[in-house]
Amino acid sequence: MLLQGSGCRGLRGRSGARGEQAQQQAAPARRRRCVRVSAASSSSNEEGGSKRRVVITGMGVVSPLGHEPDVLYANLLAGKSGVGEISGFDARDFSTRFAGEVKELDTDGYIQKKMERRLDKCIKFVMVAGKKALQDSGLPYQGKDLGELNPARCGILIGSAFGGMSTFATAVEVLETKMNPFCIPFAITNMSGALLAMDLGFMGPNYAINTACATGNYCITAAADHVRRGEADIMLAGSADAAVLPSGIGGFIACKALSRRNDSPAAASRPWDRDRDGFVMGEGAGVLVLEELNHALARGARIYGEYLGGAFTCDAHHMTEPLPDGGGVRLCIERALASAGVTPDRVSYVNAHATSTPAGDLAEYRAIRWVPLLWEWRALGFRGYITHAASHG
Repeated sequence: MLLQGSGCRGLRGRSGARGEQAQQQAAPARRRRCVRVSAASSSSNEEGGSKRRVVITGMGVVSPLGHEPDVLYANLLAGKSGVGEISGFDARDFSTRFAGEVKELDTDGYIQKKMERRLDKCIKFVMVAGKKALQDSGLPYQGKDLGELNPARCGILIGSAFGGMSTFATAVEVLETKMNPFCIPFAITNMSGALLAMDLGFMGPNYAINTACATGNYCITAAADHVRRGEADIMLAGSADAAVLPSGIGGFIACKALSRRNDSPAAASRPWDRDRDGFVMGEGAGVLVLEELNHALARGARIYGEYLGGAFTCDAHHMTEPLPDGGGVRLCIERALASAGVTPDRVSYVNAHATSTPAGDLAEYRAIRWVPLLWEWRALGFRGYITHAASHG
């Protein structure tokens, strides 16, 4: 998908950032720079029409490198790694014993204490990241008092690749003794968004999409379309996963997808490196507040950027490997550019998937190189610092 903001226009395939340690002090200021957008600057902004403009007014994150966008950004600029030895379970017998885990997550003010004890970790990530995004946007995030917001025009589209894996894992362990009555509800992929809506009182579109690593992009693009079509004024969009579990790590080891550099976890994920040997598993959540432009301007919201367009394609090739020539990625790039009405020369940043797998990195490289002007120092990825967190990978 394509986003415009902070003085630049970017083709955004995944999340990412790159910089030098000397820039760390400037990180918060750079993130807080807003975009000047006026309703009069485009003739396509027709109320209720298919081309209502969509802007980003809030961001929320839960990650191995921090739980605030400013903190995450500063850590990325400083070159810090969120990778370490797995602490959530005993991984000594696994061929991969490291991952990017979420630690020290403070849920106070975002999740009721009684509910927190019951929730799957994936749901906790969504509840915190979603409410932090609303908080960042200056919108109500505690209780169902929405003020002047119309609840029927506020929706949630947050997906997950694995859903409540820890809930299922626990259920299997106690299957012959006592089954948790929340097992099925908390394991369902769309329950995160549903519980968030119950807390907030959002009655607009609410569902989940699961397309593995592309889930977050699908959710953001689909949510933006709801706003463009006039079906919502505000959409929470993003994804979350918490698969650093024996079944998650073990499953990807069986697929021969994970790096095995147990002697140097922080350097294990090395996108595009000739010695790359697989990705590093991670966990977390990322949520954006997407808002109709006039709605955002009317309440004086800070605008981070504007959503311009997006596209979906399928390689139709293999369960885990992309087309070797990058044809599927290339087709998606072409369609995304067309959807946004943007030419390659206007793109200043390409956020690559870049998972550090031998086949995936090469195919993506070929696809981006095929599009003129996109590759020249514009394609970056930060998987080496924050790991591959599945749905919002």
